[in-house]
Amino acid sequence: MRLRKHSVAAFCCALASLVAPVAHAQGYVEREVTIPWVQAAPTGLDALQVYFDAPGKHPLVVMTHGSSRKPEEHLTVTPWSLLPQAMWFARRGWFVIVVVRRGYGHSGGEQEGRRVGPCDSRDYRTVAEQSAEDLAQAIAYARELPQVDTSRVMAVGVSTGGLATVALTAQAPAGLIAAISFAGGRGSKSDHDVCDPGNLIHTFKDFGKTSRVPMLWLYAENDKYFWPELAHKFDDAFRSQGGQGQLVIAPAIGDDGHSLFRHPDVWSDTVTQWLSAHSLSPLTEPYPEVRAPDVATPDGLSESGAQAFHAYLLLGPHKAFAKSAHGYGFATAKLTAEDARKAALDNCKHAVSDANACAVVNVDNAPSAP
Repeated sequence: MRLRKHSVAAFCCALASLVAPVAHAQGYVEREVTIPWVQAAPTGLDALQVYFDAPGKHPLVVMTHGSSRKPEEHLTVTPWSLLPQAMWFARRGWFVIVVVRRGYGHSGGEQEGRRVGPCDSRDYRTVAEQSAEDLAQAIAYARELPQVDTSRVMAVGVSTGGLATVALTAQAPAGLIAAISFAGGRGSKSDHDVCDPGNLIHTFKDFGKTSRVPMLWLYAENDKYFWPELAHKFDDAFRSQGGQGQLVIAPAIGDDGHSLFRHPDVWSDTVTQWLSAHSLSPLTEPYPEVRAPDVATPDGLSESGAQAFHAYLLLGPHKAFAKSAHGYGFATAKLTAEDARKAALDNCKHAVSDANACAVVNVDNAPSAP
């Protein structure tokens, strides 16, 4: 079990009135755990708990990842990759469990995509329901945690994980009161090209027949996996059968809006307003932001490099930061420290003209000799 705990030194006045019994030395907990489950043998489900260590029970968010178009990258997924998004919800009073689904990363069991079928005849419903089983198992696990109120559960997923949240609402476990899907879908094989889109739309229609949990769906204007026209078809099919979805198309982000979930600053206001409208806000004010650990910034970084290093310090292990006289690169949420070193060096070399000058200067927030 890997545990990190961030101290919080001070609270604003409004927040202090909400959590007066809490000592100021308490803070955020980030704990990597294994969820035992025979269907995920032999290792169980790899998961990450993120929450503010306050007295009483927290409502629960179960969060899950997407799937790369490159199958080899499925084996490198870690729950730490969603730490910034988990922290967004933890700051607002939720106990978050990020779950790595079966067959991804360190999680055992059979990966759901192996049953999806050929590109021209996809069984999207079966694989989405299998993904939803993993989320249901995480909720069952949380029922034994003293910090969690499982009468108030929300599911949050991105891409294939977003489709999994839709499937979960169609067979909602006790306590599931809301769900959010970021860029939800499956089957993207290249930009603006989805395997068997008609069957994917029909799957959303099927889930709409029994889903009655309020949902928020967010897609970016320039999502190249599931573009707005397709997202509207998902939404129309789902709601035609009684599904309770609210679709929001966010502004374009970078080169591909499928990265929307990586940018809490873009979706924060929309999600905050939706939570408030559905009386799903545990706090009137968020807990304080996490402060970066007191680690010296490497010498020779530009202003943008120093800002990137500060952001790096808050991200999840395993991670590494590399630099040269002309630039930098870093990698986070890798399976091993060595994986992080290699990825950071590769990213640095791609960013600078003199690739041989790149050297790793920090690993897992500890200085590393070049």
